[in-house]
Amino acid sequence: MIGPLALLGLVLAGASLLMVLVWLVQRVRGDAGIVDLAWAGGIAVSAIVAALLGEGAAGRRALVGAMGGAWGFRLALHLWRRSRGRSEDGRYQDLRRRFGARVQAFFFWFFQFQAVAIAIFAAPMVLAMRRPGGALTVWDALGAVIWLVAVGGEALADAQLDRFRRDPANHGRTCRAGLWRYSRHPNYFFEWLHWFAYVPIGIAAPWGAMTLMGPALMLFFLYRVTGIPLTEQRAIASRGEDYRRYQRETSAFIPWFPRSPS
Repeated sequence: MIGPLALLGLVLAGASLLMVLVWLVQRVRGDAGIVDLAWAGGIAVSAIVAALLGEGAAGRRALVGAMGGAWGFRLALHLWRRSRGRSEDGRYQDLRRRFGARVQAFFFWFFQFQAVAIAIFAAPMVLAMRRPGGALTVWDALGAVIWLVAVGGEALADAQLDRFRRDPANHGRTCRAGLWRYSRHPNYFFEWLHWFAYVPIGIAAPWGAMTLMGPALMLFFLYRVTGIPLTEQRAIASRGEDYRRYQRETSAFIPWFPRSPS
C-alpha cells in the first residue's frame, strides 16, 4: 500500500503527463475543450488507482473508488457526447482571441493547472478511503446515498437539457424544463453536491476535515472561475432578454420555486 502523500504525488505526475498529451492533441485538432473530458476522466482513473494502491480497508477503498470512477467516467462520456460534431466551446474560442499568438503557451500551463486540480480533487477520495475500521458503517451508507442523489440529479439535468436542445423549435430559447425550472444551473448544483459524498465517509480519518476541501473548492470554481459567470455571460450574448428574464425568475444555483414574472 502507498501512503496518501506518495499516492497523490503519483496522481499528480500521471495527470501532468496526461495533460501534456492532451495539449498536443488539441494543437492538432484545434479544440481545447478536450481538457474538460481529460479532467473528469483523470479524476476517475485517480479514484480507481487509489482504491488499488492506497491505504484503508478493502471494502471502503472499493466503495470510494467505484463512486469516484463512475462519477468521472459518466461526466467524461457526457462531455464527449455533447461536444461530438460541434465546434470548440466558446470559452476556449474567447481565450484564443484574447491571447492570440501566445495562446498555446497559455493553454500548456492552463492544462497543467488542470493536472494539479485532478490531484487536489482526488485528495478527498484518498482520505475517505483511510477512515479507521474495517467494516462499512452508516457513515459509508450516507456517503453512498448522497452520491446517488447527486450523480442521479446531475445526469437527469444533463439529459433534460440535451433533450431540449435537440428540438429545433427551441433554438435561441432558454431551457426551463424539469430541474431547469428550479435552478439556472442544476447540473452545477448536483456536481457540487457530489463532493459532499466523501465527507461523511472520511471525516473521521486522519486529516479527514480536508474532505470538505472538495465541495468548498468546487463551489469557488463554479461561482468565481469557469462555471456560472462565463456560462451566463455567453447565455445573455446568445439569448438576450429571454435569459435575463430567466435570471430574474429562477434561482441561480440551489433549486427553488421560481419567482413570479416581474
